[in-house]
Amino acid sequence: MSRIGKKPIAAPSGVAVTLDGQTVTVKGPKGQLAWTAPDEVTVAQEGGELTVSPRDETARARGMWGLSRTLISNMVEGVSKGYEQNLELVGVGYRAAMKGKSLSMQLGFSHDVDVEPPEGVAFTVGKPTEVKVSGIDKQLVGETAARIRRIRPPEPYKGKGVRYAGETVRRKEGKKK
Repeated sequence: MSRIGKKPIAAPSGVAVTLDGQTVTVKGPKGQLAWTAPDEVTVAQEGGELTVSPRDETARARGMWGLSRTLISNMVEGVSKGYEQNLELVGVGYRAAMKGKSLSMQLGFSHDVDVEPPEGVAFTVGKPTEVKVSGIDKQLVGETAARIRRIRPPEPYKGKGVRYAGETVRRKEGKKK
C-alpha cells in the first residue's frame, strides 16, 4: 500500500478541479494546469476531494499510484500558491539583470548570457546577485532553475558560480606550498 497514494487531495477554496476521463484539469487564481493520468490508476472526485487508486496490484500500478497523487497535489498547490526557486550568483563581477522578460547574466564569460523564460515561468532580480524563478508548474520551475545553474555551476575551489539559495558547496583545499 502506498502511504502517499492513500491520502485524499483536498482542493482549497478558489480552486476548481474537473475530471474528463483520465484528464485532470485544475483551475485556480494563478492559472490553469491539465494532466492526463496513466491507465494504471483511476482518479475519482467526491465533493471537494480527489482520490487516486490503482486499477490492479501490479508493480507499475502501485508505482503510478503515488506518483499520480503527488503530481495532482502539486498542480493544486501550484495554481493556488505557485512555486519559486531562488538562485545566488557568487563571484567577482557576477551579476544578473532583466532585459525585457529575459534574464541577462554576466558570469565571467567573454559575453553576457541571456536566458529566455519558457511559457508559464517568470524571472525577477531583487539584488544583482539574486535571481528568483517563479511559476505555477513545479517541474517547469525546477527545470528552468537547473538550466540556469548548469550555465556556471559552483566550482569547489573558490565556490564561484550559480547556486541555489541555501546550497552548501563542498570546498577543496588548494595546492600545498
